[in-house]
Amino acid sequence: MDNKYNRLKGVIKNLEKVIVAYSGGVDSTLLLKTCLTVLGKENVRAVIDASPIHPERETEEASYVASIMGADYIVIATSEMEDTNFIQNTKERCYYCKFHLFDSLWDIAHKIGFSHIVEGSNIDDVKDFRPGSRACREKNILSPLQIAGLTKKEIRSLSQKLSLPTYDKPSQSCLASRIPYGTPIDKNLLQRIERSEDALKILGIKQARVRYHGILARIEVGEDDFNLIMDNRNKIAEELRKEGFVYVT
Repeated sequence: MDNKYNRLKGVIKNLEKVIVAYSGGVDSTLLLKTCLTVLGKENVRAVIDASPIHPERETEEASYVASIMGADYIVIATSEMEDTNFIQNTKERCYYCKFHLFDSLWDIAHKIGFSHIVEGSNIDDVKDFRPGSRACREKNILSPLQIAGLTKKEIRSLSQKLSLPTYDKPSQSCLASRIPYGTPIDKNLLQRIERSEDALKILGIKQARVRYHGILARIEVGEDDFNLIMDNRNKIAEELRKEGFVYVT
């Protein structure tokens, strides 16, 4: 793990000036921290996407963590919600989303004279279906954690050694991932899902996803939180019915 981390620092050192696509998750936080350590604050910019597909609480947390690490950061709103290719919600949804994000990042890079953009995919991500990785290749976005061969488990261990507050943060995904392929994405639907998940977070549930199936909401939580869901099932059903769901499972 230490050898991989040294390799990561070597990859970053060669970049000189970088923009970090920053989500506030465990991967991009380690990446941002390492960029700051190797290149210095003046040569690093974190960019946080405040699109409707991301919960507002995640944007706020990302801004907070970036600030306590001493990073200069920018919050932007990308334009994927104006793209019919994204709204149609095909299996290539993530490709179109990342395509718009990376276009925005390159616009910023050119304005401030930075020559590289990095993002936080790790080596485990190679095993998954990730259409966004095609956008990385097409837009010349680097994935230093992946290049260094770091796994998610190693990234968490390194984050803990570096006292990063995200070392045990649950994995996150965008709100659009709660909507089945083929069901059009719209802002109102994303907001309903976000409010539904917020209602679960208030109960102290660490990680919750509310999957949209028309009039049915399907809640996903970890095993440790299952009893908390059952103990509060009537309250949860009431809150989700306010968002237009008839059935909650």
